[in-house]
Amino acid sequence: MATSRRVSRVSSLIKREVSQLLFNGIKDDRVGAGMVSVTDVDVSGDLQHAKIFVSIYGTDEARAETMAGLKSSTSYVRRELGHRIRLRRTPEVIFLEDRSIERGDRMLNLLNQINQNHPEEEFEAEFEEGDEWGEEE
Repeated sequence: MATSRRVSRVSSLIKREVSQLLFNGIKDDRVGAGMVSVTDVDVSGDLQHAKIFVSIYGTDEARAETMAGLKSSTSYVRRELGHRIRLRRTPEVIFLEDRSIERGDRMLNLLNQINQNHPEEEFEAEFEEGDEWGEEE
């Protein structure tokens, strides 16, 4: 087992190298269908497996097409990582779509809708009787 410090260093190296490969290394046209960025890399404790989380901006069709392109290029990415990062064994690569940015955007939109439906004056009027936490004195 590798130490947690080594795992995090390998994870950040993989993230950097895969980001560079996405920018100018992967020649598959499907990968360029949506805007792709690497959000996180999760490396197992034995450094044998790497889950690469990618965020894809675009339509559902572009996302599906981009994921298909990424999955077909896993062997190329693994081979390039083996050349760029000196490890005893190059980890198996798995691409997973990360939708956390979408969920966060959706939550912000919902909060904005709630804020528009309930103006601040109504909210502040409810707390005039108590202190800032709504407790009565």
